[in-house]
Amino acid sequence: MVTYILKRLGYIILSLFFIITITFFLMHAAPGGPFASERALTPAIEAQMNEAYGLNDPIHVQYLDYLVSAFTFDFGPSFKYVGQEVSDIIRRGLPYSLVLGLEAMFIALAIGVLLGVIAALKHNRFGDYTAMIIAVLGISVPSFIMAAVLQYIFAIQMQLLPIARFETFAHTILPAVALASTPLAFIARLMRSSMLDVLSTDYIKTAKSKGLGQRVVTYRHGLRNAILPVISYIGPLVASILTGSFVIEKIFGIPGLGNEFVVSVTNRDYTVIMGTTVFFSVLLLVSILLVDLVYGLVDPRIKVAAKGDKG
Repeated sequence: MVTYILKRLGYIILSLFFIITITFFLMHAAPGGPFASERALTPAIEAQMNEAYGLNDPIHVQYLDYLVSAFTFDFGPSFKYVGQEVSDIIRRGLPYSLVLGLEAMFIALAIGVLLGVIAALKHNRFGDYTAMIIAVLGISVPSFIMAAVLQYIFAIQMQLLPIARFETFAHTILPAVALASTPLAFIARLMRSSMLDVLSTDYIKTAKSKGLGQRVVTYRHGLRNAILPVISYIGPLVASILTGSFVIEKIFGIPGLGNEFVVSVTNRDYTVIMGTTVFFSVLLLVSILLVDLVYGLVDPRIKVAAKGDKG
């Protein structure tokens, strides 16, 4: 186990190196600069700003300096927010994105698993068709379209929920549902397929022949094995939630990391773009590692440690 974890941490560090490198050179390959769009700046002042932020240094010097700083999570100052460090911007936006992401993951997992189980138990009946229609809609409709539809129905027409901002729990419902709609649909389809396979196995038939009730057979014997593919999907689910939050936070006016990233791209704020990219990458890579470890705990047949490793 220890050897496996150390090896995976090595892969995470290597992945971060490539992410940082690719992001850095893509930013500098784009035409213009972070101060080029400032009409109030004269060429002389723009040159001074570039010199102050080290943008006149050779590209390899800038790259090496940023590489060292990124691996110590020192992303430097923002080019647009005067007097603010990128780390401060991340700390400011993280609580909003964390609450929204966790709520969306809970909705996607809870409702997705429930719909999948219902569809499997009601195979080729009304419950199955209804659950799959919901799943198809979730996959077909992009999250930003779903966000607009939810705002129109529940905020404008019915006036049940706030249309935007992020102040109370009620403000989180619509963006969380919009963000969860696509992964919820994938989980429902995945759970349905897995549950159908499990329900047709011999040990389920044996459990039924012993006189066990449908509820006991389903939840005690079937659900534990059927949910394993869903657990393996949590890694991609985190990626879907993180990338989806960029648009959703902008639509609902949520001051989270996704919104900060979109604004930084518009402003050509290099340090914020690269800082948020690295931070999101760390979250994603660590979450995938944790999912693999949890998968091994849920199913003892899965061995994550190398052969002969007793750690």
